[in-house]
Amino acid sequence: MTHTSIHTQNSSSVTLTDNHGRTVDYLRVSITDRCNLRCMYCWSADGMQFIPHSNIITYEEIARLIDISVAMGVRKVRLTGGEPFARRNFLDLVEMLLTKHPDLDVRLTTNATLMNGKAKALAELGVRYVNISLDTFNRLKFQRITGRDMLRNVTRAIDDCLEHGLGVKINTVALKGINDDELPVFINFAKNNPVDVRFIEFMPMGSSSAWSESNFWSADEILSDAKKLAVLTKLEKKERRSGPAKLFGIEGGKGRLGLITPMSNHFCASCNRLRITANGQLRTCLFSDNEIDLRTMLRNPSITDTDIANVIHESNISKPLGIELLNAKRQNEVAETRMNAIGG
Repeated sequence: MTHTSIHTQNSSSVTLTDNHGRTVDYLRVSITDRCNLRCMYCWSADGMQFIPHSNIITYEEIARLIDISVAMGVRKVRLTGGEPFARRNFLDLVEMLLTKHPDLDVRLTTNATLMNGKAKALAELGVRYVNISLDTFNRLKFQRITGRDMLRNVTRAIDDCLEHGLGVKINTVALKGINDDELPVFINFAKNNPVDVRFIEFMPMGSSSAWSESNFWSADEILSDAKKLAVLTKLEKKERRSGPAKLFGIEGGKGRLGLITPMSNHFCASCNRLRITANGQLRTCLFSDNEIDLRTMLRNPSITDTDIANVIHESNISKPLGIELLNAKRQNEVAETRMNAIGG
């Protein structure tokens, strides 16, 4: 069989360092664009179209990409969506990955509405951390934001994760005029539970997002208000583990407060991640719509793992600084692709 090689390098010898000196060791994989919620900041239900099933990468293709990525230095993989638990037999993929790579740091991002009874299985498979999206503790507001009355499912899942020893990070999109009045509730939750409550600045992502300047609640505003509610201590990087969140300890509390600031104080200079979309496209930057088609390569029997590794390598070399794209397009949606297909 003839192979069309781009270089002669073995995949394990290909590094993931770009022209800005940043090295990738973290891969985010959207396993589906399907989601059972209809969050206002992601998309509306009007005219919604899913990626055709035949174009969604299979679990085997995901596993192959992760094999290639691990050989290139990736040590952390986040499985996201859409909603990962909306895809059938999702735990089979988790098991597949951790059986092959027991030392790989596999994490999930989920809305937790479909997690009933699954925390124990995740812990047994070797998952240690779960990120749970939750923008309000008010049932009616939850329904308004997500289009579904499923808040109780989420709070049960958080309790279940903590009971089985999973680290929990609560991801909260900061929405002025919508959930800014609940800051005391979130601070109190972090005081009473060993979780990171992380407010994420609302980004203008996707053509049907509800983003506007009027509902942008900045991290500076959040921190200023939070300091009126609790004594906060900024944690140094070594104390907060890796990641873009600026974390603060809460005096007398079990958990921590986090701020993720893609709009007001970007972290592009230290970005260590790549993204694979649900239809098998490589995105080197969240804010860029430039995609590299890996799915077609995966389905071509003449393409080797080394070929794919070299394409990933070459694409990463020119990985942009997202802040430049953000500044250039600030008046419009930064990326046309909906967040459910990118994986956040």
